[in-house]
Amino acid sequence: MPPRSRTAAFLAAAFLATLAALPAAAQDAWPTRPITMVVPFAAGSSSDVAGRVLAARMSEVLGQQVIIENIGGGGGMTGTARVAKAAPDGYQFVFASVDSMAIVPTMHKRPLYDSVKDFAAAGLVVEQPIVLVTRKDLPVTSLQDFVAHTKANHKQMQFGSSGVGSGSHFSCAQLNAKLGIDPQHVPYRGSGLAMQDLIGGRIDYFCALGAAAMGPVESGTAKPIALLTNERSPLFPTLKTAKEQGIGGVDSYFWTAFFFPKGTPDPIVKKLYDATSETLKTPVVVERLQKAGVTVIAPELRTPQYLSTFVGTEVEKWGAMIKASGITIE
Repeated sequence: MPPRSRTAAFLAAAFLATLAALPAAAQDAWPTRPITMVVPFAAGSSSDVAGRVLAARMSEVLGQQVIIENIGGGGGMTGTARVAKAAPDGYQFVFASVDSMAIVPTMHKRPLYDSVKDFAAAGLVVEQPIVLVTRKDLPVTSLQDFVAHTKANHKQMQFGSSGVGSGSHFSCAQLNAKLGIDPQHVPYRGSGLAMQDLIGGRIDYFCALGAAAMGPVESGTAKPIALLTNERSPLFPTLKTAKEQGIGGVDSYFWTAFFFPKGTPDPIVKKLYDATSETLKTPVVVERLQKAGVTVIAPELRTPQYLSTFVGTEVEKWGAMIKASGITIE
């Protein structure tokens, strides 16, 4: 081969090697610009508040700003679907929940994404219980009182939710089915509006996220009746579970986790996981999250590997309950 040809071949090979190395270099350098955290619920929601607490510290850890973008609608599906279709370059991830990953897509006859196949799991982050709360003047003080009152009056009663297909909707629907009652469902565009009407006495009860219930319970403007989880919560240390009060088979909770679009490189996923872990080691972050009504997931359950498996089991679990309930959304 003539010297010039050898030189050209060498340069071509070097160029191709450089191109091949670019994705790896980009992964190593990530992030080089701001990152968007999509919160698929309205501003002011518990997910939004927790997301903003996390984003502030994560921005410091990653060296680039983590920007919150609220894309509500569809019980969390609208914003989550946006991330499912985004470029897998690490610059957009979703702060998704049990609602948007396991409950709402299973209820829909035509879901906008496959929760198991369309995402790269980056780790569980925080959780909160769901709490049965009533208007303050409902004549009940325990779950047994609530059962007796609702069985006698359920045709005239109303319960609220943060939207059709939301975790609060399905939690109350599950409880209602367990008790054999059929009150009127009043869906709202977010838990804040539902809680406002509960405080105002316009609805009778609400299966609220812990974050939404904390303030009204502490101020006495709403009455806590039972935790709808199997275990007690540090957020409501004296409140008994439904199981402790004689009603078993009810287990409603709310977890949130980070997901990238499918195909996001593993090194980027790991960097976000590492940044999240560092963020959750920060005492002031943990304190602010607790004040916002959420608790940090145990470290051994936060990994991307655990979340990948967990999502599948959650879809299966909630799918079985939803099928049994007969609740579907067109």
